[in-house]
Amino acid sequence: MKQKIFVLYTGGTIGMTQSSAGLRPDTALVNKALTPFSDGLDFVWHVCQPLIDSSAVTLQNQRDWLELIIAKLPDYDGILVLHGTDTMAYTANLFALSLQGLDKPVILTGSQWPYDAANSDAPRNLATAVSAFSLKLKQVAIAFDGKLFPAVGSSKVSTETAAGFDNLHFGALAEWEENKGWHNIRTAPTQHSDGLKPRLPNPEAKVSVRTLIPGYAAQELSDGLPHLCAQALILQSYGHGNAPSNDAFVRAVQAFTQQGKLLLNISQVPQGCAAAVYAQGDALRQAGIINGGKCNLETATALMTLAVSHDWNADKVQQELQQLNLL
Repeated sequence: MKQKIFVLYTGGTIGMTQSSAGLRPDTALVNKALTPFSDGLDFVWHVCQPLIDSSAVTLQNQRDWLELIIAKLPDYDGILVLHGTDTMAYTANLFALSLQGLDKPVILTGSQWPYDAANSDAPRNLATAVSAFSLKLKQVAIAFDGKLFPAVGSSKVSTETAAGFDNLHFGALAEWEENKGWHNIRTAPTQHSDGLKPRLPNPEAKVSVRTLIPGYAAQELSDGLPHLCAQALILQSYGHGNAPSNDAFVRAVQAFTQQGKLLLNISQVPQGCAAAVYAQGDALRQAGIINGGKCNLETATALMTLAVSHDWNADKVQQELQQLNLL
């Protein structure tokens, strides 16, 4: 019996065609892109209206897609999401953190070049994604360039090569080749739950990010924090989560967190871990900052969005970080 797969086509480079203004989303691939895989799988397409470039993705888009996925999951064996690469990792992380108790695969893929372009990576990525349903995962994953990555911790790492995604802390769940199929398969963590318990994002959640650089950045952050409208802030600091500990900066952080707002400290290093390693960071820890451990920006964004949406406090955020194996 064929597996029934719901295909959510949101837009992105994979289905784009050339226009006078540049590449734009199109529906041309809908009737042909998955035809080579129809022997073992039955695909039911949902084409978003309008299709979008993923750089234009909003929280409302992501919530709408989550609601659609939640509605369709009972009737399908898995979900395939065709998404633009620019924000695919952000969407994948939000899906992973929102779909608690997921017991079916939700696979996201896209491409660096349009499906009909010469030497496009789209057919290989589609083959990787479609083949992933045979693994019967119970999680959200990104299929790209012959690899399957867990959503949590994944990032876009290149615009220049077919190897557009990676997961520097957790690696690939499995690798795929046309002549070998799946190999180097790692057992995915099993979620123990009594059913799907979605946690949807609030489209009005106000989450912002700041990156430290030597010089004026710390003073600008100190001056601006009291006036920041964001409900949660992600701070991309140095190395193991190190940041200036001058009085003005520490006072600004303390004033921010004492308002009940969340300040998550993550490393700006691609394979970094914000942790209590150096004394330099102690003053900030005492001021109420949360160390995000191995959180990358995409995972941190999803985490803070849900934290704001559901009124989590710092202790709840720490609990979530532990459950995600990020600490």
